[in-house]
Amino acid sequence: MSSQPEKIRRNTVPQIANRKGGEPIISLTSYHAHTAAIVDKYADFILVGDSLGMVMHGMDSTVGVPLDLMIMHGKAVVRGTQKALIVVDMPFGTYEESPNVAFRNAAKIMKETSCGAIKLEGGARMAETVKFLTERGIPVMAHIGLTPQSSHVMGGFKTQGRDEDTWAAHIADAHAVTDAGAFAVVLEGMVEPLASKITKEIAIPTIGIGASADCDGQILVLEDMLGMNPWTPKFVKVYGQLGPMIEDSVKRYAAEVKDRSFPSEDEVYR
Repeated sequence: MSSQPEKIRRNTVPQIANRKGGEPIISLTSYHAHTAAIVDKYADFILVGDSLGMVMHGMDSTVGVPLDLMIMHGKAVVRGTQKALIVVDMPFGTYEESPNVAFRNAAKIMKETSCGAIKLEGGARMAETVKFLTERGIPVMAHIGLTPQSSHVMGGFKTQGRDEDTWAAHIADAHAVTDAGAFAVVLEGMVEPLASKITKEIAIPTIGIGASADCDGQILVLEDMLGMNPWTPKFVKVYGQLGPMIEDSVKRYAAEVKDRSFPSEDEVYR
């Protein structure tokens, strides 16, 4: 009598939250089913980031990403995965107005994608919204430091915390989202000693991107670490060179079509 294979269970929000101070949390972004299926084998959670606006759709910033686009890509990533917790970014303009608006849009994301949590940017200024959402059953991952949706206010993508006089505000942001009920917080573009200090002070996991090795976990944009973008930030380690590999493959294909060596006998039906 054959037994059915054991069903793979997704990582949950409490499981990620309980990793504070333990084994480092592994995360990457993904925007489509086939790359998500690969990342799913190794990542504890996958972020469907609004960075997809720049990485996949050629936008200058994340500001122009609409809610429906996040939902479409979120659905694809959920379909392509079995194990990782899926977290979907709330795009600019969908949560800042009020906690009620934020709840309506967060609920729409979770219902239509079947993701396990949402992420939103902002520290103390968004604490009321984080609390409102978590009290109503929506798990929230916070995001402080360099917040790309605020790049126009910040004057670009600038490293945070270079002036130690600014540290208190970032530390206050971290404590505010922790107290409001966020289960984890992304620390982006933040000087190492500040990120390390925050990690030691707060009770929820910190996920670093351009922060500190002391963070409880790390995340990178998948296409950045695969060498698919012509420019990568200082904090990105490039683990592969898919960009040049793809171009070489396309170049060879074009040449073989031109000289009629493709399709060959191996690629046609007789």
